[in-house]
Amino acid sequence: MAPTAEQLGIRAVQIGLITERQLQTAWGEIGTKNVPTEEFTNLLIRRELLTNYQVERLSEGRTTGFFFGDYKALYLVGRGTFARVYRAVHRTTGEVVAVKVLRSKYSDKQESYGQFQREGELGKLLNHPNIIRIREVYSHGKMHFMAMEFIEGQSLADFVRLRGKVGYEEAVAIMKDITAGLQYAFEHGLTHRDLKLTNVMITSRGSAKLADFGLAQVDQNLQLDDVTIEIPNPRTLDYAGLENATGVKKEDTRSDIYFAGCIFYHMLTGEAPLMETTDRIQRMSKKRFLDAVPIQERMPGLPLAIAMVVNKAMQLDVHKRYQTPGEFLRDLKLIEQQIREHPEKILDQSVFGSKPLVDHSVMIVESDPKLQEVLRESFKKVGFRVLITTDPQRAIHRFYENKEVADCMVVNAQNIGEQAVLSFNSISEMDFGTWKLPAFLLLAKNQGFWRETAKEDDFRVVVQMPVSMKQLTMIITQVLAKRAK
Repeated sequence: MAPTAEQLGIRAVQIGLITERQLQTAWGEIGTKNVPTEEFTNLLIRRELLTNYQVERLSEGRTTGFFFGDYKALYLVGRGTFARVYRAVHRTTGEVVAVKVLRSKYSDKQESYGQFQREGELGKLLNHPNIIRIREVYSHGKMHFMAMEFIEGQSLADFVRLRGKVGYEEAVAIMKDITAGLQYAFEHGLTHRDLKLTNVMITSRGSAKLADFGLAQVDQNLQLDDVTIEIPNPRTLDYAGLENATGVKKEDTRSDIYFAGCIFYHMLTGEAPLMETTDRIQRMSKKRFLDAVPIQERMPGLPLAIAMVVNKAMQLDVHKRYQTPGEFLRDLKLIEQQIREHPEKILDQSVFGSKPLVDHSVMIVESDPKLQEVLRESFKKVGFRVLITTDPQRAIHRFYENKEVADCMVVNAQNIGEQAVLSFNSISEMDFGTWKLPAFLLLAKNQGFWRETAKEDDFRVVVQMPVSMKQLTMIITQVLAKRAK
């Protein structure tokens, strides 16, 4: 039976939500205690003495869930696999915080609450503007919670959901914040282990803050009985799947870098790079990572330098991935500087100094010395290492001798003529075993008739000139991405 207004008021005082004086003031304002409960509670809510969350629990006859240590819960703002998060206020100081409370089903399991406490204590050591600060960790009896900095804003997941896509300038700024927080944690010996859009908060001023360092591990080995949850933590399985696929150990910061790359990809395209599934086996499969569509295929108009950064962060070969979040941050800062100072040169790889963003090499077949130099400089500017020869058959022979001499071959038929086409066609007939040699045949404007005789497939592509360097590089990187799978 629903409580009367008077019963609800007495209950609120007994629990400690309001004082006797506040209650009497409310009765005086109404003029009588014989009023509908809804009218009474609406008054208390308007005067900010109670919240809707508190009224709902009082009406249900609840006596718990209002206080966590010195913090009074105002609203439930989120719920996860193993914890609920409340907006709360400190009884004495009035400071507004977020309180993450371990769910009751885990509160008597030492393995879960012990890990929760340890990770919270580690998180307290992190003091950085791009990491949500943990202020207090409490663990006693069946009560386990941590009080954290409360962010006036929204999660990056909501931010992207509302926008559809994030413009690349804004996405770069957000990624700078994310990688700065990761680098600070890395320098203090910590990895995140749960990077995803919901664990990044965007403040009202537009900066990004990371939440839940290491907390994905709390429920890693728990058997859940909540029928609405099929797996303990999807991202935990994602990390395990990535580490199985790449052969790195747990706690390797390069796994965080990969999933930071996934966040960057998702912001720019509006779509997650990895197939969404709740199936544990599929989530752990290496194929799921191999099937990620390269960002330049999903978003052809994206500036090449940004696409290269995303691709480097998401390299499955950990040695070609950024080795530290600081390296990732460095390139983001260079891109931001280039956008600000010379937006027309955002495609120019040379701004990144001597260290390329990608580790690709190209064998160019060109007989004209002037064109050799033009092609050499153009490919170097976008990050390719360049080898040049004048003879297409000699180039193919070099690949027979050493498949790693270059990642691909580009043959310009403009001066070489029909021999370029014949050599291009012969590649598909040669036995390189299971390895495929990516090859690109450039035809001049007046050589279009040769296109009909050229043998194209997924790894052999004819490019009709005129073509911009951006377009040519995009075509090449797309094919190399397919070959990598």
